[in-house]
Parts: sequence; C-alpha cells; structure tokens
Amino acid sequence: MMTESDDQTPWVLLQTDKNRSVISDASLVLTAMGIANRSDRDTYEWLLYVPSASRDVAKRQLELYRRENTPITLPKVLRVDTGWAGIAGYLLVIWSIPTLAGMFTEIDWRSAGQMDVTLVGRGEWWRLFCALTLHADLPHIVANSFFGAVFGLMVGRHLGSGFGWLLVLLAGGLGNGLNAFFRPEGFLSLGASTATFAEVGLVAAYVVARGYFRGGGFRRNAAPIFGAIALLAFTGVSGARTDILAHCAGLFAGIVLGAAASSFDVRRLGKSGQWIAAGITLGILMTAWSRAI
Repeated sequence: MMTESDDQTPWVLLQTDKNRSVISDASLVLTAMGIANRSDRDTYEWLLYVPSASRDVAKRQLELYRRENTPITLPKVLRVDTGWAGIAGYLLVIWSIPTLAGMFTEIDWRSAGQMDVTLVGRGEWWRLFCALTLHADLPHIVANSFFGAVFGLMVGRHLGSGFGWLLVLLAGGLGNGLNAFFRPEGFLSLGASTATFAEVGLVAAYVVARGYFRGGGFRRNAAPIFGAIALLAFTGVSGARTDILAHCAGLFAGIVLGAAASSFDVRRLGKSGQWIAAGITLGILMTAWSRAI
C-alpha cells in the first residue's frame, strides 16, 4: 500500500511486523489521518514507511489507535463443578414431598408446611423453608422443576453443588421471610419459585461482583442484573395465583447473598466442604419438616 508524498522528502521506517494485516491496518489508519505512507516487504517481515517529517505525528496516531482498540481481557469464569449433583438433589427433594404425601395421607402436608403469615409471625420459622418444597398442582411442580434446574445448574457451576444450594435455600427462606413481612395476616404462599428467583439473583450478583463482566462499560457490567429483571418481568408476573412479591423478594435475597459470596474463594471449600454444605442444606430441610409434622 502506498500514498503520495513529496519526492524530495526522505522516507523513514516506522514499523515492522511479520503479519501483513498488522501493517495494512496501520497503513489504513495513517491514510485516514491524511499521513502519507507506503508498505514493502523484505525477506522476513513487512515494513511501513512514512515521510521523515511525519514520523512523530504518525507514531502518536498509531499509539492512540492501539490504545483505543486494545482487546478487553475478562477474568476467567470460575467453574467449581458440573452442577449436576445439585440438580439431582434439588429434584429429589421437591418430588419427595408429593411422594411422601401420597404415602402418609393422614398428614395434611400443605397446611403443615405452607408459608402462613399469621403462623410465621407466631414463630413457626420452619414454614419459610417447608413452603419451598410444596406445590399447588402438577403443572406448578413441573414448571419449578424445569426453571429451578436450569438456573440451579448455573449456581452449582459457580458456587458448587453443596455451598451453592445452601445459599439457594437460605435466600429462598429469606425471600419468604421478606414476603411474610409485607403481607397481611392470613396470607398463604407455597412453591419453589421464590428459590428459583433467588438462584437468578445469586448468579447475577456473583458474576458481576467477581468482575466477569468488568471492562465492557456499564451496559455489559449490568447485563446479568438486567437479565434477572427481564426474567422476572416475563416469567414471574403472569397468572392470577402468581405471588409476584415472593419472586421479587427471592430475587433480592439472591442478589444480596450472591454479592456477599463473591468475596469468598469457593475453591477453598474443596470437595469435603461442599459435602458439608450439602449436609447442612439437607439438615435444615429435615429439621424444618420435623417441626412441621
């Protein structure tokens, strides 16, 4: 590539590179700025020349171009495990309740475990957790099985199938607690969707706080949060029996715990720590249901 210059002006070497495209790009930049230049090739590499009088200006322009077009290197996304163990545990738990209800029909499982604002206010804290494992009908549990597994898989991969699901349970319980705080006496609620939105909040806050989207401007940084809000808008506010406040509360609780968890290196837990966290998660649920029935 070559642009015109005064024939009496001596040419000086500005840049060399073995990659022709690098020299071509530099030449295009200089041409766009009105700086004469020409490229050539010797035995081993490509050469870029400019008039000696333009050397300093050309050099500054190329430095500015490279600075503005430096590729963004994002932090490597931490993946703790595959997340499938947590999904298996989640599905086992929420499907075990209707199975047990069919076996022990003398127990009114819904009345015993649903989130009842009046009874929660009287100290029945276990309802905050038991309600996460109860569902109104088959479509309800199928929907929560699917969405809970999809977002739970992300939680497990980032935070581990033990620690991640412990946070999901705590965020779901906290979400139910916030829901109960703002609801009137006698309000009833059940379903794992509060925990599902907690999963969304956990992942969104965690990846943002860990810096996985850092360096791409505000819109890129906030993309996971906007995605969480969009999911809430499209899947969490439809249906006459949908508990919108519970979904919002779960999302908020997940964001809070996800941001808090981002300061901790989950890899320090190791496999044994993940198993202990899984045991604590199961222990909370078993304790809650033992109090309920």
